[in-house]
Amino acid sequence: MQDRRGDRDQPALFGIGDLEPAGAPGASPAPSAPSGPASGPAGPMFRDSPAARRMLAVREIHAEPAAAASPRGREIVARFPGARVVPVDSHWRIPGLHGSEGNAERWVRVKTETLVLGERKTFTTRPNGRSADWIAPGPSNGCAMACAYCYVPRRKGYANPITVFTNIDALLAHLGRHIARLGPKPEPNQCDPEAWVYDIGENGDCSVDALVGDNTADLVRAFTHWPTAKASFATKFVNPDLLALDPRGRTRVRFSVMPAEDARLLDVRTTPVAERIAAAADFLDAGYEVHFNLSPVVLRPGWRQAWADLLRHMDDVLPRRVKDQAAAEVILLTHNRELHDVNLRWHPRAEEVLWRPEEQQPKRSENGAVNVRYRTGVKGEAVRGVRDLVAAHAPWLRIRYAF
Repeated sequence: MQDRRGDRDQPALFGIGDLEPAGAPGASPAPSAPSGPASGPAGPMFRDSPAARRMLAVREIHAEPAAAASPRGREIVARFPGARVVPVDSHWRIPGLHGSEGNAERWVRVKTETLVLGERKTFTTRPNGRSADWIAPGPSNGCAMACAYCYVPRRKGYANPITVFTNIDALLAHLGRHIARLGPKPEPNQCDPEAWVYDIGENGDCSVDALVGDNTADLVRAFTHWPTAKASFATKFVNPDLLALDPRGRTRVRFSVMPAEDARLLDVRTTPVAERIAAAADFLDAGYEVHFNLSPVVLRPGWRQAWADLLRHMDDVLPRRVKDQAAAEVILLTHNRELHDVNLRWHPRAEEVLWRPEEQQPKRSENGAVNVRYRTGVKGEAVRGVRDLVAAHAPWLRIRYAF
């Protein structure tokens, strides 16, 4: 069984002390999130707790005027009464934030202290076929966490705070029309046997977004009224406020997990992996479908033993009711040269395992970016290795896809 003491050494989940990268001298242990809502529906919420407010100690809100004036925008601004609101023409083009190389050294501080409000101008639902049938237009992009391998910063230029789209009603209307046009799902596939699955968090983490405002809650509740569809999002953050939303089986939460030693280095400001696993039963009992992302699989000396330990830990602690409905995605690391250069400015130790040119090759992504992934032979062998480890140590965990 995996030694869970290792997870307690992760960098602080909420503290400003985690402005140092994972493993930095003096990093404090992460406090545990509560195992359930702080009180009943009318009582205090976790997002109002001191711990959550340290995660997002917002001092500056860059806001498009229409976004700030909208009902959702006003709610969010009121949540951070001490923050200075700075009007901007576009959430994509903010002087001093996007494209400013000096922000690389302030990578985590920007995520902690800066928030952006905008309105989504276009609504496009794209086919996927892996994590979901469809990728929905997201309610946000960016994140307060700072995973060293995250692909979203590649598009945002030296800063990646949360950008919240305040016109959530327009997003919900778009999804309602899209779902109605599709009608019932004609046949099962690897995404789901019955429902059309929509990934609602491609460019952010919906659990963290719920610390800012109610976009995540609105989406979870909306899908309870669409019997042919199901929402899905991956997360590395345990937010107990989500347990009170009554999703009625129409939202799939995918807890991303990796070996604790990798998470300590790479998953900066996230909930410790053991706590993500421990939360699975609570979320299942609250009405969510609970799956897992084995992601990213980072190939470094000892990776097979580390993943074997993690899978044995999952097998030891997860109750049968979680195992009976669980499935997993296996995703090997994809990296990017521009992100590599940014990481060298704020977290160079991460690049010792992420940037391995001798094992990687260029890959052009769907959006045209040039990334790097493990060479074909190396990757194929690793995918087979992960499948073998799951079969040996967690045979109940159905792998929906691996790449």
